Amino acid sequence: QVRLVESGGGLVQAGGSLRLSCAASGRTFSSLVMGWFRQAPGKEREFVAALTRGGGGTAYADSVKGRFTISRDNAKNTVYLQMNSLKPEDTAVYYCAAATSPIIKKHRDTYNYWGQGTQVTVSS
Repeated sequence: QVRLVESGGGLVQAGGSLRLSCAASGRTFSSLVMGWFRQAPGKEREFVAALTRGGGGTAYADSVKGRFTISRDNAKNTVYLQMNSLKPEDTAVYYCAAATSPIIKKHRDTYNYWGQGTQVTVSS
């Protein structure tokens, strides 16, 4: 079992930045592919970014490429999402997810564990 706890969400003006953190426990963190998803009101949960076990491989949704950066610190059992140049359309609940499969995948069904989510609100 893996427990994931997100933090760092909040209210920010358009053009601003936030850094989300996700602390993991319960399983060797370095054995997990880590991802971030988001869900806006009335919409399905969508892929944002993912990172391989060692951190050398990444994947991003087209909507966040060049603005968001995913990273991990295996010594701290933590994955981060640095979000820059935020837009109102980035407003959503952001979820951290972990997968035991070694391959980065973008579909939410491939992730085994989920956090409770953290709210990000971008005002115009």
